Amino acid sequence: MQDLGLLGLFLIFLALVLGALAVLSKRRGNAIRAKVEGAQEARSIDADRPRPRVSEFHVRGAEAQVFFDVPLPEGEIDEVLGELLTNEALEVVREKRHELPIDGVTTVVAFAGRDGEPRRVGTVALEEPGILPPPMVAAPSLHLGHIGFDPLEKQFSDDLVQNAPTLVSDQRADTLGPIGNELRLPKAVVVGLRAQGIDPATMTSAEMVRSLLRLFGYIVTAADHPLAFKAAKAGSVTYLREDHYQPGDHPEVEDVTMREFVMEFVNSGADRGLLISDKFSPFGVYEKEKREPRIRFVTRERLQKFVDALSLE
Repeated sequence: MQDLGLLGLFLIFLALVLGALAVLSKRRGNAIRAKVEGAQEARSIDADRPRPRVSEFHVRGAEAQVFFDVPLPEGEIDEVLGELLTNEALEVVREKRHELPIDGVTTVVAFAGRDGEPRRVGTVALEEPGILPPPMVAAPSLHLGHIGFDPLEKQFSDDLVQNAPTLVSDQRADTLGPIGNELRLPKAVVVGLRAQGIDPATMTSAEMVRSLLRLFGYIVTAADHPLAFKAAKAGSVTYLREDHYQPGDHPEVEDVTMREFVMEFVNSGADRGLLISDKFSPFGVYEKEKREPRIRFVTRERLQKFVDALSLE
């Protein structure tokens, strides 16, 4: 009898252990599934269009408040940027409506800003509490993929002679400031950069180029090298390599950087390659582009031409 009692206790203990393991396994499976589904959703969103990053979302009383990590200039907020963020706030609420109750919400408010007090950039009053308007077909969007113009194709179709850098001149400063201070950016480009979290006043050349490519429907992903990315569209892949400038650096792209870029591009298997630099081109860039027509150096003196070719104004 005593043995039967011990056996019963053992079976009860075993059942409890197996039950606990089943619960843990289910929770782990749900967590993994949620992580995978979240990653798939993020990829599908990125593949469609770039979106402003949401830093906070709250339902406070009758307001649904959406905060975007978008750098704003001082003074008046651009009307197009405000409209874009307000429309995006509606879509964020639409996606979040199953997580937080919005039955009593009568107003959707978009906030934006960075490193300071967020600023209210737009408000939408709902006709009925908790009922969102249908998505706007012609709403402002961070996506220009429908435009036939391809900003990368333009770089490789131009005559190389027109892109040949001039000889080093005394006007080239030994210390280089932010590239945004030297560029004339169309209004649409400024809006597109800010909405993607890029501040034109402090951005690097590579940040600007990557953001513009996203606007035109490119899927930009990280490559193996920490300063490299790949931009894919319509079956074509372009290898992007950054060359940052730090105070005290030589103001021209170094020869070792150019050699590394060429080797990385060849090993990447990409169709085309761009080295994007905050620095100036040495004269040797022209010869390298002639020898390997699949590569281009988008350097400091060439960036304005890259921006001008977009013709977004």
